[in-house]
Amino acid sequence: MSSSSPPPAPESSGALLDQLLGSLLGDFSTWFERGLVLLDHCPETVMPEEQQHELRDRLELARKELSAASSLRQAAPIPMALEMETLAPWHKLVLTVWNLSASLRMQGVPLPEMEWPAGLPLPGAPGSRFSEEPSQ
Repeated sequence: MSSSSPPPAPESSGALLDQLLGSLLGDFSTWFERGLVLLDHCPETVMPEEQQHELRDRLELARKELSAASSLRQAAPIPMALEMETLAPWHKLVLTVWNLSASLRMQGVPLPEMEWPAGLPLPGAPGSRFSEEPSQ
């Protein structure tokens, strides 16, 4: 049994906000990239080509928006937040990626292992916040 030290405690509510936003943006980036990988392995029997193109376009746009938000976060002299109107479509897109993953797995499509960012628990591991497959 290994003991891991907790992350450093933020010194202020602004630091906590910045830490949470950074983690959230990283999570979105991970799932948007995974969505593109899944589309590369998606046969038309799982998702028609037109829907694949539409989802790929949505993922590419979300990646650009995410990059812009990350750049603003880095450039801001004070901690910042994002409005729910910005985050909600990204959350829905992550759910779409999870559903695609579940559909591919149900159809027996072999998928590459997911590259998981260092420091985040793997899906299904104790303490994990995410699972690649939606819960039933």
